[in-house]
Amino acid sequence: MSHNITRSSGILLHITSLPGAYGIGSIGNQAYKFIDFLHKAGQKIWQICPIGPTGYGDSPYAMYSSFAGNPYFIDLVLLASSRYIKSTLLKEAPVFDDNYVDFPAVYAYKDTIFSAAFTHFKTKIPHKFEQFIATEAFWLDDYALFMAIKNKHFGLPWYEWDDGLKFRNPQAINDIRAELADEVLYHKFLQYIFNQQWAKLKKYATAKNIRIIGDIPIYPSLDSADVWANPEYFQLDDNMLPIAVAGCPPDEFTLTGQLWGNPLYNWEAHQKTDFSWWVNRFRSLYCFVDIIRIDHFLGFEHYWSVSYGDPTAATGKWQPGPSHKLFAAVEKELGELPIIAEDLGAISPAVEKLRDDFKFPGMKILQFAFGNDEDNPYLPHTFTKNCVVYTGTHDNETTVGWYQNLPEHVKAHVRTYLAYLNFTDWEVGWKLIEAALNSVAVIAIAPLQDYLGLDNRARFNTPGTIENNWRWRYTPDQLNEGIAAAIKMMVTKAKR
Repeated sequence: MSHNITRSSGILLHITSLPGAYGIGSIGNQAYKFIDFLHKAGQKIWQICPIGPTGYGDSPYAMYSSFAGNPYFIDLVLLASSRYIKSTLLKEAPVFDDNYVDFPAVYAYKDTIFSAAFTHFKTKIPHKFEQFIATEAFWLDDYALFMAIKNKHFGLPWYEWDDGLKFRNPQAINDIRAELADEVLYHKFLQYIFNQQWAKLKKYATAKNIRIIGDIPIYPSLDSADVWANPEYFQLDDNMLPIAVAGCPPDEFTLTGQLWGNPLYNWEAHQKTDFSWWVNRFRSLYCFVDIIRIDHFLGFEHYWSVSYGDPTAATGKWQPGPSHKLFAAVEKELGELPIIAEDLGAISPAVEKLRDDFKFPGMKILQFAFGNDEDNPYLPHTFTKNCVVYTGTHDNETTVGWYQNLPEHVKAHVRTYLAYLNFTDWEVGWKLIEAALNSVAVIAIAPLQDYLGLDNRARFNTPGTIENNWRWRYTPDQLNEGIAAAIKMMVTKAKR
């Protein structure tokens, strides 16, 4: 992998999982402390999930915008120190659970604080804000209006709004923009604050030699500002409903496939503009992160298309994606891209060629490596350098939970392969991390839960389920000097 990425390692932890007093991780003091911890532990990378505003189910992979930041990551203490609110206001905060995010309670509380901050902000709007909204107008105008109209309709998806708004009739849009001017400004204000706080955090990470890996989900949600504002870029019918939707074909795990329901791209329309929407999407995210992981990379080579309304994904068919054309267009505008291709699933030679032609490293997951044969492509001795190895990702069990649930013969394979014949459950995470660190992969990453030896009570997401995902948080006492020193020792031995 080019782009000055040398042999290094990092930790996967989403912003929501950081500790702190107000119910959800934020980009304040605890984020800075986590960067300090990474630095002490000899790490060079912090990997996060997508950072956009989340919709139904609170999943960072189902966002209202591909460009906006999640306002609930705004740090309230920093808001007070920037004089947007009085710090006394924070003394009346409810008591939140330290271990799991209660999303509705967090949203309700933070909204009251944001609203007080906005009232104060309007008394003297800074020139920097005017600059910000002018620079970001290409997405911010539509996003802020989308959120304002959505709130007026109590969260109703845009394709159920009345025709004038749904079809973006110019007169209807002008009228609602005037009617909701204050709330539109409110959503722009939140994005401004998010951007300011993030820029400072990013600068701090860079100063500590920590690079941030961010994430691009391949498809926006149907109910998003992206689709509402740019319907021509998606496969929609005359009534603004999808013609076909995204998913995955049936496999040994899911006999009817996976029906995701996201609208599919109209790739011809994108190509006519030299993929300008995509160029903007990459450019925009590179302001927040250093390296981008592309979720469901194979969808750019060929994608599974399921007719809208079909009950399962089994009826879908493969369609060709834009392949090399898209990445060539983006590189022409932005230069060589530091990208990681999430190339998991049924990878064809064409997908491998697309990945390799642009020198994007693919992903290796150690939890997929054991139990069948010795040339399994996820076993470390089979790796080539240009890959990123993970013990597990945000979608997997924790390594301790995974090991506890393995059949006995697979456990035996794990122990033999790692040449460690008698694990305590807690040790299996560290041994698997050690195998990742010692491999030839250019980057090795483990979720924080694996370093902390936690079982599935700390699992971050179970794909295909709605309940109890994205909620886990660590507490400050779980990270100490001892763990940092032990991690640094392993990293130093592995020459990372």
